[in-house]
Amino acid sequence: MAQKGVQLARETLSCSICLDLLKDPVTIPCGHSYCMNCIKHHWDGELILNCRQCRRNFTPRPILLKNTMLAALVEELKKTGLQAAPADHCYAGAEDVACDVCTGRKLRACKSCLVCLASYCDKHLQGHYEVGPLKKHKLVEPSKKLQENICSRHDEVMKLFCRTDQQCICLICTMDEHKGHDTVSAAAERTERQRELEGSRQNIQQRIQDREKEVKLLQQEVEAVNGSADKAVEDSEKMFTELIRLMEKRSSDVNQQVRSQQKREVSRVKELQEKLEQEISELKRRDAELKLLSHTEDHNQFLQSYPSLSALSEPTHSSSINIRPLSYFEDVTAALSAVRDKLQDVLREEWTNVSSTEVDALLSAAEPTTRAGFLKYSQRITLDPNTAHTQLVLYEGSRKATYMEKYQSYSSHPDRFTDYEQVLSRESLTGRCYWEVEWRGEGVFVAVAYKNIIRAGRGTECKFGYNDKSWSLECNQNSYTFLYNNIHTPVSGPQSSRVGVYLDQRAGVLSFYSIIYETKTLLHRVQTTFTQPLHAGLCLCYYNGDTAEFCKLK
Repeated sequence: MAQKGVQLARETLSCSICLDLLKDPVTIPCGHSYCMNCIKHHWDGELILNCRQCRRNFTPRPILLKNTMLAALVEELKKTGLQAAPADHCYAGAEDVACDVCTGRKLRACKSCLVCLASYCDKHLQGHYEVGPLKKHKLVEPSKKLQENICSRHDEVMKLFCRTDQQCICLICTMDEHKGHDTVSAAAERTERQRELEGSRQNIQQRIQDREKEVKLLQQEVEAVNGSADKAVEDSEKMFTELIRLMEKRSSDVNQQVRSQQKREVSRVKELQEKLEQEISELKRRDAELKLLSHTEDHNQFLQSYPSLSALSEPTHSSSINIRPLSYFEDVTAALSAVRDKLQDVLREEWTNVSSTEVDALLSAAEPTTRAGFLKYSQRITLDPNTAHTQLVLYEGSRKATYMEKYQSYSSHPDRFTDYEQVLSRESLTGRCYWEVEWRGEGVFVAVAYKNIIRAGRGTECKFGYNDKSWSLECNQNSYTFLYNNIHTPVSGPQSSRVGVYLDQRAGVLSFYSIIYETKTLLHRVQTTFTQPLHAGLCLCYYNGDTAEFCKLK
């Protein structure tokens, strides 16, 4: 038991670099301890400072302070006369790179030297930190492939690269089978290949960014579809609930009217019935009197009594008794039946319109992939003179605008842009639309905006792309920039004097394309939620004579 305790003390108080008892022990930020000189030498000349045991990196270089508690423990262990022995975990295993210098049981290598073509444990590596010529050697992480750097033909280090045969060679090879070939140093070829590698990585990273952006757009589309579907279901339930409530109200009104009329008619009939029954009683009484008088045998008494009989009351006129057919309320049923049939026709016709959209039209179909597909949604756009800045001249049916230094004598109008050389379309844009703008000169801003964008002043709330009411693509001779809410996003793509714009207002998609002949290239796509109809816009603010035109599309 005591022996195990001594072994544990040795392992705990040993430096994993020199494998001896700690001398001036220091503890680095990760918690592991080393001899002060060992860790200093280990870090000297290294670009990345790390712990030999847990590989944790440190930036900046930690300040080393003596661990007095460990130093005291080491001194106590020394008093026992015991010497620290290498811990078992420092020996090389089957998967480790072994030290080429160690004899007997080899320790695990901590570095390999590309000049010596050998691997060293911490103890045998010290010479590379202390001996001048060895300090210049290239040290790398332990490698089992060092012998692959030796030419199998000449047993020399391969320091050259044959570009003709695309393989590493030694100096003797250049005088033998690789004589006259295009050869460079391995370092030079590595530099060239490293450049290519970095270019490949940049390309891959760009593609990753593009795909991630597309994934994000698709996710936004999923969210937009789900949101739109949820709202459509909510609205339909609300509207059908309102319709049901209205039908229930109408049903209640009709029932109430029928019962009210029923009550009135029954009351009228009962009143007549009572009147007739009274008349019958009176007539029966009168008949009894007359019958009794008719049986009187005394003629004088008969004659004297006859005048005293009261006259009969006026009989009830037969016209006041209006006997209706049993189908008295059938006209109500017929009217309701007619209403029902009309309502069914309306619902059938409107439902056909709703179902013919195949829901896809409500949620918007996929964006076209060909120019012919876009042209199906081409929109004729004209510019509204009442919105045009006074330095813009409109002509060719208000499809074309030119920037002029001379101010035009336009009438005052509340819709006119007062400080920015901008103009909006007459037409509002809803659903799916496509148009193209041809421009000449130094540049143009191709935009869409809500109608309620501010017109007067030089604030950001007025300029296309500098607020949350407009989206704009700035096109000039050398570059593109997308602007929204005063955020500028550089856009890459082929330079062209024609720009295509695709809008799906319900789906919240806005795309800008570079058009060169029949070839279109996506420049920038926006996925958002448009809360109002949009208007197309132009901004010409560079030089006198700059022109932009909404193209006629076949």
